[in-house]
Amino acid sequence: MKPKPNLPNLTEMFIGIAVEQWLRYALFAGIAWLLAYVFFKKRWWRRKIIQRDPTSADVWRELRWSLLTVVIYSLVGTTTILVSKTTGQKFYWKIGSHSWLWFFSSIVIAIFIHDTYFYWTHRLMHHRRLFRWFHRVHHQSTNPSPWAAYSFAPLEAAVQAAIFPLLVFTLPMHPFAFLIFMIWQITFNVLGHMGYEYHPHWLMKSWIGKFINTPTNHVQHHEKMRGNYGLYFNYWDRLMGTNHPDYEARFHEVTTRS
Repeated sequence: MKPKPNLPNLTEMFIGIAVEQWLRYALFAGIAWLLAYVFFKKRWWRRKIIQRDPTSADVWRELRWSLLTVVIYSLVGTTTILVSKTTGQKFYWKIGSHSWLWFFSSIVIAIFIHDTYFYWTHRLMHHRRLFRWFHRVHHQSTNPSPWAAYSFAPLEAAVQAAIFPLLVFTLPMHPFAFLIFMIWQITFNVLGHMGYEYHPHWLMKSWIGKFINTPTNHVQHHEKMRGNYGLYFNYWDRLMGTNHPDYEARFHEVTTRS
């Protein structure tokens, strides 16, 4: 018989994951908030996509829901690790068991898997029968702040957290490669909700602008409620015809303000 999991160890694991998740969220969102809304607010204001500050009520709501999201992320993480100990998983600890080439390739593959997963689950959560239960909380932020990055209802938080078991059980990854992926994820997520467009105005005329997403894209999604469902990249929206029709015009308007 396999030994039963030790309850104190599971509690410690849950607390450890929760603390790590909250610190990462608070660090990245906090730095973005200080830069955009305190230190460089006047200098950067012309690049503010929606030309008003998020209200204090919005920020506090985003923080409360984000705290609950961290709890759910930690529950999913702890459960995934527990299940992986009995059923097996793809994570490995020795670089030599694969290669440095695969180490970096796995990060890129994880990013593309996550982007595809996000587009289709995000679009599904906009279905009229699902929106209220999954996605309405996130869309209460019509003028999002960096703190909105984790502002999810419990069901959406569970959907977002599911990328962890999806990768753990399908893609060989070194834990440090997964950490790099998570840093990429929170960085892009926070920048997408920061409310400022940091790309140059010529970007949209280049192939890069047709491929990657911009803060304008996601803030417009919060503002208009429909279209712009992608996360890191714009190719799914372009392939499926779900970019907001005014997206490129809005990007041009924001990036050419004097």
